Amino acid sequence: MSAAARVKTYLDLVKFEHTVFALPFAYAGMLLASMGQNGTGWPGWHVLLWVTVAMAAARTAAMGANRVIDRLIDARNPRTAGREVPSGKVSPAQAWALVVVSLTVLSFAAAQLNPLCLALLPLAVVFLIGYPYTKRFTWLCHAWLGVTDGAAAAGGWIAVTGEFALGAWLLWGVVLFWMIGLDVIYATLDYRFDVVNGIRSIPVRFGIPSALRIAAASHALTFVLLALVGVATGASFWYGLAVLVMGGILFYEHRIVNPDDLGRVNVAFFDANMWLALTMLAGVVADVTWRSLT
Repeated sequence: MSAAARVKTYLDLVKFEHTVFALPFAYAGMLLASMGQNGTGWPGWHVLLWVTVAMAAARTAAMGANRVIDRLIDARNPRTAGREVPSGKVSPAQAWALVVVSLTVLSFAAAQLNPLCLALLPLAVVFLIGYPYTKRFTWLCHAWLGVTDGAAAAGGWIAVTGEFALGAWLLWGVVLFWMIGLDVIYATLDYRFDVVNGIRSIPVRFGIPSALRIAAASHALTFVLLALVGVATGASFWYGLAVLVMGGILFYEHRIVNPDDLGRVNVAFFDANMWLALTMLAGVVADVTWRSLT
C-alpha cells in the first residue's frame, strides 16, 4: 500500500470529515471567551494553534479507540463490517498505536495552553476512551458521547481563560444535547442488529418512535441553550440570526426522519449537522467581529 493510500485509510478509520462537528464549537468557545476577556474576539495564534492540535488529536484518539474496541461487534454488523479494523485494512495493534500517539500529542497540546487544560486531561481521556464500552451496559451511552464532545466547546473557552464560566457551561450543554439527539437518530440505523446482539441504546430501550421524540426534545433544548449562550455572552444580532438558522436546521433534520422512513438518516446525521456546526461558527465570528468594531 502506498503512503498516500495508507494516509487515506487512517483518515477513513477516524472519519476525519466528522471533525467538522465539534471543532467549530471549540472555536466558538475560544472566540466568545476571548471577546469577554479582552474585547477583541481574537485569542492569538498560539491558542488557535494548540486548540486545533488538541481537538484533532482528541478526536483521532477517540475514534481510533472506538473502532478497535468495537471491531468484533462491527464485524458482525453488515453496515459496519467493511470498516478498516474488522476488514483487516488496519490491524488492532496499528489502531492502538494511533490512539497512543494521538493521546501523546493531546497531552503536549494541553500543556501548551494552561494548567487547567492539563489538569483536566486524565478525565478527558477516560471519556474519550470509555464511550465504546458504555453501549454494552447502558442506553445512556448517547449522553456519554454528548458529555465527551461537549467538552470540546468548554475546552475552547478554558484554553483562553484558564477557568470555567457560565458561557463555557452553556456551550457544553449545547453540544451535550445536540449530540444526544443526533446520535439517537443515527442509532436507529442499527436498531434490529442492536436488539439481537444486546447493544444498549435509546432506540433499543424505548423503540424507534419514542427515540425520535426523545431526539427532538433534546434538540429543542439545544435551541434554548444556544439562545442562552447569546444572553450570557452579550452577543449581538448576528449571533441571534445564526441561532434562528440553526433552529431551522434542527427542525428540518426532524422533518426528514420518521419511524416509517429512515432512508434519510445519513442526510440528517451528517449534512444537516455539518451545516449547523458551520452556522454556529459563522455566527460567532460575525458576532465578535461586529462587537469588536463597534
